Amino acid sequence: MYLITGGAGFIGSNIAEVLAMRNKPCVIADTLGNAEKWQNIARLPLEAIVHPEKIFDFLAEQKKSITVIIHMGAISSTTEQDADLIIHTNFTLSQRLWNFCTLNNLPLIYASSAATYGGGEHGFEDMITEEYLAKLRPLNAYGWSKHLFDRWVLAQVERNNTPPQWAGLKFFNVYGPNELHKGSQSSVVSRIYPLAKEDKPCYLFRSCNPEYADGWQLRDFVWVGDCVNVVLWLLDNPKVSGLFNVGSGEGRSFYDLAKNVYLTLGEEPKIEYINMPETLRAKYQYFTKANMEKLRKAGFGIPATTLEDGIRKYIENYYKD
Repeated sequence: MYLITGGAGFIGSNIAEVLAMRNKPCVIADTLGNAEKWQNIARLPLEAIVHPEKIFDFLAEQKKSITVIIHMGAISSTTEQDADLIIHTNFTLSQRLWNFCTLNNLPLIYASSAATYGGGEHGFEDMITEEYLAKLRPLNAYGWSKHLFDRWVLAQVERNNTPPQWAGLKFFNVYGPNELHKGSQSSVVSRIYPLAKEDKPCYLFRSCNPEYADGWQLRDFVWVGDCVNVVLWLLDNPKVSGLFNVGSGEGRSFYDLAKNVYLTLGEEPKIEYINMPETLRAKYQYFTKANMEKLRKAGFGIPATTLEDGIRKYIENYYKD
């Protein structure tokens, strides 16, 4: 069985769906809450749904049946202020899963984040060396928790205390189906779409950096299907381990993104600009771009989906009137 933590969430549910298409038995560890998150997994045949607080009880009972753990579960909100909760969920739980996989000889694929790179002043290199990792300064508690775990993983690698296969995936700005339950933390595509559909203007932040025009702050926007392809490739290549960037390899502007949502709907772009909240200004990334060379050298050869094609697939295939 494949255990997917965060399996009802955005990336996790997309992974579960493709594994189900491969007829792989899946167990999801997640909280469903009172929102519509359950709909992300409503179509899937599942072996079990486990509450995260019960995950280690389940593993103790079923460890002979589990073949791999795909750890996508996390508090992913960049605005969450409860650092104790973030550390418990994103760091301590991840350590326990790593140790379980090491002890029981199970592969572990886990979600890191591009938020570990902070403002990008030291580049976006997926190196796992103490010299490089020590330079990075994440801009929020979420990014710090992911960075802390990456550094802990490095220590385990140096001690030869690892699962038979391990991979940390530094996801960049992911967009695609099954994200609407994230609310204000969902992708900009999902938030612009309902406005564009009604031929209303969307709003982007004005720039507070003279090097970037309003709306021309750059992000590496990556289609969720491309993220799933990386996970599947790793599952098919069990000898590959490491810390890897997962992005498109391009930095594109929020203006480009917004424009393409309107054009895909056959509308003229209507883009207006608002001031960035004071609370975000010191923590705002103006540029991200994944260096994908390491993953390519490892053998991953599937081309990235362009922003234009990703937006078109999202709107035409997943949004319903």
